[in-house]
Amino acid sequence: MVMDVRKCKGTHDLLPEDMVRFRRIEGAFNSCCSRWGYREVRTPLIEYLHLFTSVGTLTPDMLSRVYSFLDWDGWSGERVVLRPEGTIPVARLYVDNLGTGGPERLFYVGNTFIFDETGEKSRERWQCGAELIGGSNPEADAELVLLAADVLKRLKCGTVQMKLSHAGIVRGLIEAIGLGQGDEIEVLDRVLNGDIGVLREVADKEPQLHDLLSHLLDGRGKSASFLKNVKAAVLDVLPGIEASMNNFIRIAELLDVTGCDYEINLSSARGFEYYTGFIFQLYIGERKVGSGGRYDALIPLVGGGDIPACGFALYMGQLMEVMDNGGFDKAPESRVLLRCADDTVRGYKACFDVAMLLRQRGYVAEFDLGDMELSRYGWLILLSDSKTGATFVLIDCDSGKELGLGSLDEVFEMMEKAKCS
Repeated sequence: MVMDVRKCKGTHDLLPEDMVRFRRIEGAFNSCCSRWGYREVRTPLIEYLHLFTSVGTLTPDMLSRVYSFLDWDGWSGERVVLRPEGTIPVARLYVDNLGTGGPERLFYVGNTFIFDETGEKSRERWQCGAELIGGSNPEADAELVLLAADVLKRLKCGTVQMKLSHAGIVRGLIEAIGLGQGDEIEVLDRVLNGDIGVLREVADKEPQLHDLLSHLLDGRGKSASFLKNVKAAVLDVLPGIEASMNNFIRIAELLDVTGCDYEINLSSARGFEYYTGFIFQLYIGERKVGSGGRYDALIPLVGGGDIPACGFALYMGQLMEVMDNGGFDKAPESRVLLRCADDTVRGYKACFDVAMLLRQRGYVAEFDLGDMELSRYGWLILLSDSKTGATFVLIDCDSGKELGLGSLDEVFEMMEKAKCS
């Protein structure tokens, strides 16, 4: 009798041709993250269940689908899980090992496990993730969006549709409806599971709120100006969302000056269990290939300090199905920190342009988000404003020597000379 040996439902074998695409995605992601100044980490496949339940990051639906078992130790075993997602373990890793308070740029490639009773959906899911821990300003959120876009461009995956939303605004809408605590939790759980329409259902009793919800959830825009118009239309009735709207507008302004193409779609805010602010979703055709956002409350909830953070993940299975056979560049060798004297959107645009040119030449280029350790960098480039005279100030982080230079070509020339000496 021949044994009938088959793979488990909901799992996939990766054949040699699959692994070519897998490694290409992994290589492009690692290369891009390294060029942007991110460092690789890896977390255990098994984590304690309470890491996820104690911080309220799993909805009841998600909790029922995690793979858990008792890690037996005499009579005092604890329940553990196969990690259902990647961000929370990285947050735990940060608190356990790196929690100094300074900005940390981290990335990982790993698998996650979610049970599907039908076996039709994947139970094992590979993802590439990047986390920027310690950066609270909108520039950090914009950086992650642009990093994700850079990876997808490198992979030549086709036209990427980016949908932007904001968890702070959605949570503000739920609070404004004025539900009791129990009803508010139920509504929030439904929204987290993708049922954004529940907000319209509960707002039917308040015509004024119903009209505003239609304005917020049905509207689509492609610029910061759209958000400014929305803010002007709803703020009198919903003053509690002003801070979130201002934050959203600033991020959109930053993306506008870099030429990033996106769609503002508040109804796309789903699955934001721990997100507190800006959210983005990435699509190629009808296929969702990635998502990310800000989760300022997560690090404190896993035992760290009051440290803000944001991150994103790209879904490797979905990307493997849509990507072309694009190549990726070799790893960078030199690290450069960029600091701009002009903190306006225009100044950020100039800093972004310089960073892209540096990365094209093989350098690691990072933006200074404050409290950066200069010993980790070979060079510091100051982009000055018109009052200082010199356009660039190049600083050797080892010797502290400064040079005022008038063009980026001169900057490159000096850095190349130092590399050859």
